Amino acid sequence: MSIIFNSVKPFIHSLDPEKAHNLTIRSLKAGLGGLFAGHSVKDTILNTNVFGLSFDNPIGLAAGFDKNAEVMRAMLAMGFGFVEAGTVTPKAQDGNEKPRLFRLSEDKAVINRFGFNNEGLDPFKKRLKSAQNIGIIGANVGANKEATDRTEDYVNGVESLYGLCSYFTINISSPNTSGLRALQSKASLVDLVERVLTVRSEKINNGAAYTPILVKIAPDLTTDDIDDISDVARSYEIDGLIVSNTTITRPNSLRSQHKHETGGLSGKPLMEPSTETLRTIYSATEGKVPLVGVGGVSSGKDAFEKICAGASLVQLYSALVYSGPGLVNQINKELAVLLRENGFNSVKEAVGSGV
Repeated sequence: MSIIFNSVKPFIHSLDPEKAHNLTIRSLKAGLGGLFAGHSVKDTILNTNVFGLSFDNPIGLAAGFDKNAEVMRAMLAMGFGFVEAGTVTPKAQDGNEKPRLFRLSEDKAVINRFGFNNEGLDPFKKRLKSAQNIGIIGANVGANKEATDRTEDYVNGVESLYGLCSYFTINISSPNTSGLRALQSKASLVDLVERVLTVRSEKINNGAAYTPILVKIAPDLTTDDIDDISDVARSYEIDGLIVSNTTITRPNSLRSQHKHETGGLSGKPLMEPSTETLRTIYSATEGKVPLVGVGGVSSGKDAFEKICAGASLVQLYSALVYSGPGLVNQINKELAVLLRENGFNSVKEAVGSGV
């Protein structure tokens, strides 16, 4: 698989990044993902259960790659233990002006300022309906840029898609929709969580199954922010927190000519700060809230570090740009070795062991 990817990588990277991504999605929809869908790693040490769901392995695809839920099956076939589609907003929107995606090749990083570009709930919902029982699929929901009540947009997303996905992610941490991160403040977060959980309660009362609800937070949080979010997560029994989204900070180590572009930075430079935020959140919640570690993961060692810092599950996306689809199985193989070498019998045993 790496041979195939390495042979086409120069061509892919010669294209505008957003055009290259769109070409990748079209190729996967056309079935070319089969070229990269090797035999998934089957190792019982990687099996884990989080918020009531059973995962073959803890490595998932982060939101942003499959915005419109078009290639979920193809990504699961590459070895991911779960796939998170979205972010989807109630109404279709174009997002921010182009160019809005930049490769920082020297830094193994990416900057994007997409602004929740997507086709809206209706086509997203139809695709979820046609992909039932293929694996664990998360739906990442967001708010339209022009919405007068953004919280209501999240309510609409959960209401519309309930029963069609394995879990929901409430994305209130994208830096590319003006004012969105204000929803992370305690009063706004409480209001949002209460309204979304009310929808779930109503669905359950009408016979629907329990669907976990997670909240995705930013890495750029103050100590007070972390304390507030941790308090809300525990008080309202949120099923999990995803730590973290992209960062608006710019490390001095960045070398690429694109380092000053506005937007969210992801990839290798995010590994250290996002893991530190993860570790802090794990301590603040006393390990009582399941965490998903995201940011800078590009190896089994990185995934293991996230798990030891408190992550029950791990997600990645940007590393695929540089290492290709074969990376997923490679990470799972490396992770299985590291778990055994460090004396763990399961992923769950390792969670938070480094905090």
